[in-house]
Amino acid sequence: MKIVLAYSGGLDTSVLLKRYLLAGHEVIAMTLDLGESDGTAGSGAANALDAVKQKALALGAADALVIDVKERFIAEYAQPALHANALYEGVYPLSAALSRPLIAAMLVETAQRYAADAVAHGCTGKGNDQVRIEVAVRALDPGIKALAPLREEPLSRPDAIAFAEQHGVPISHSQAKPYSIDANLWGRSIEAGVLEDPWVEPPEDAYAWTASIERRPAQPEELTIDFNAGVPTLNGLQGARLVAELNRVAGIHGVGRIDMVEDRVIGVKSREVYECPASITLITAHKALERIVLTRDEHRCKAFLDQRYGELIYDGLWPSPLRTAIDGFNAACARRMTGSIRVRLHQGTATVVGSRSPFALYDEKLATYGLGDSFKHQAAGGFIELWGLPYELGARVERQALASVSRG
Repeated sequence: MKIVLAYSGGLDTSVLLKRYLLAGHEVIAMTLDLGESDGTAGSGAANALDAVKQKALALGAADALVIDVKERFIAEYAQPALHANALYEGVYPLSAALSRPLIAAMLVETAQRYAADAVAHGCTGKGNDQVRIEVAVRALDPGIKALAPLREEPLSRPDAIAFAEQHGVPISHSQAKPYSIDANLWGRSIEAGVLEDPWVEPPEDAYAWTASIERRPAQPEELTIDFNAGVPTLNGLQGARLVAELNRVAGIHGVGRIDMVEDRVIGVKSREVYECPASITLITAHKALERIVLTRDEHRCKAFLDQRYGELIYDGLWPSPLRTAIDGFNAACARRMTGSIRVRLHQGTATVVGSRSPFALYDEKLATYGLGDSFKHQAAGGFIELWGLPYELGARVERQALASVSRG
């Protein structure tokens, strides 16, 4: 069987690659460059990805691909999520979840290119990613089989390490620091090991993108994020370069550390730790621009749709027609999402300190209580009378009903 394996170069997928080869299968290792090395696109990231490719070839893969999808990831996945202010359970910017439908798309495209029989991933039977990848693969090409070997034959981390040592698979994993890490430009997730106990504070060595309290600058730093039809820029940077720069700058101030117990797709709760400096900063700025541009009804409706959008992404339903429909609503709103937001970064927070837009619905002459007030105060009386009319009528009817019952 010819199999395209989503290959990270880590413990699990390296063991899977070797197991498939020992079983006589032909394997094409596919690695995506999502900016996962450190949230930037520097030479260190390129060298690390080349090492992953060489490792796959050394293990015996028929071919090994490293595909740069950073710009596609930001444009086709992160940007729509930004338009939706997508935060799962109001907290998590869905960095890992957003990458899974893209991984599925690249698995399918690679399988079609190599005429492969199947695609494979290293997701476990209790994780979310098995759902996200396999649902997307089925939606894109039902004729391609999706294999989940770690679901069919679960492998503990100690057993995986023992297998790797027995079969000469190089690993950097250790029992002392057994974190499972996944990262892309939109964020970095850390789980397993001591983090599985929600009472235990995450050790500082779990973090890589955000500074500890002791290392954060004493002075705040202000940024101005500009939006054009909902698409952000910073000092001329946009797309993947913008996100990488925000990861660096906001990370210096410790912005984007998240420690939460979340509800997994399969129904169990899981303690997850995330670092999302850029995505948290961008969503904060985007929400602020919405508050001065969108109407009250748009804003109220969008709050509900934003929550649902995040749930769809998390639950592996990126192919859902509902998600596409919400994209249409957000695209209509985005036509007026042009303006500038000033954000202050300081001691782990990204705080909006200024906002402006040529499409702002805020009118200082209507809002002010000082000189220049143009609001027609006398009109409010008639508004209140009409606004409260249904409730006044309801109260009158209720009193009549109560009086009738007491007389009876």
